[in-house]
Amino acid sequence: MRRTSIGTWAYNIGPYAERPVPFETVGKTLAELGFDGLELGGFNGYPNPHSLPHAAQRAALKEQIAGWGLGVSGLAADLWSQHLIDTDDQSAYLAEFALNADFARDLGIKTIRVDTVQPPTILATVDEQTALDRVVRTWRTCARIAAERGLHMAWEFEPGFAFNKPSDVLRILDAIPDDNFGVLYDTCHGQMVAVVGARQPGQKETLPGGQLEFIERLSGRINHIHLIDSDNTCHKDANGQDETSAHPPFGDGVVDFDQLVPRLARERLPHDWWTIDLCFWDNAWDVTARCKTALDDLNRRYG
Repeated sequence: MRRTSIGTWAYNIGPYAERPVPFETVGKTLAELGFDGLELGGFNGYPNPHSLPHAAQRAALKEQIAGWGLGVSGLAADLWSQHLIDTDDQSAYLAEFALNADFARDLGIKTIRVDTVQPPTILATVDEQTALDRVVRTWRTCARIAAERGLHMAWEFEPGFAFNKPSDVLRILDAIPDDNFGVLYDTCHGQMVAVVGARQPGQKETLPGGQLEFIERLSGRINHIHLIDSDNTCHKDANGQDETSAHPPFGDGVVDFDQLVPRLARERLPHDWWTIDLCFWDNAWDVTARCKTALDDLNRRYG
């Protein structure tokens, strides 16, 4: 059986940005629902390296989470205020990544999540090869920083960020062969990237075999898994424009989990976590228990 967690960003961004569910309420409720852990979104009022700069504070947080009977499956680092693609100086990005990596190490977290920060439209103003070189060069350094702290680095590709075609993902993986660097495979993003081709610049690129083909191509480089449904649409930003994948609850979309989960279960991850992602879902808090029940069913059959 896999350990189960859920991303806490579902409760402090998007519909919850102005009134996040208190972190203590999140922890206690997840424990009551039978989760084994949480995946920490370290921003907007939830614990992060800036709000807890001292070792004693971090030790107290670690003790608090353990007191709830929970572990932490990963850290989503807040790097969105940084510039990765539209500058040739990534020193600020690297400094912030290192700060988050230290935070993860101090809390005993083994996986740190990243993305390419800027939307796919950035490739209209930055040459694609230049953009790719900047991402690869910076993430090679990040992978070394993570390795020095005993961390795995997981890239969550998605429609809302640059390099969102299947071939883009493979190109970056090939360019960063470090053992501790891989992709976070989210079944919702996998649908939108490999099947729908959402927000892809230029010629759309999808795969005839859909998500299953994508997983096969990525096999051996998947180091973290998010499970959630997809209805083949994107979440809308404040202007009503497509942003990134919608994350509807299990059963509200089109993903064939009975096909994908057994295949994902065969991947050799550096850990045994399966994580729910309800990012941007309007009533994520209210559907959490329902999603836990669905994940438990998948876990019983395929975990």
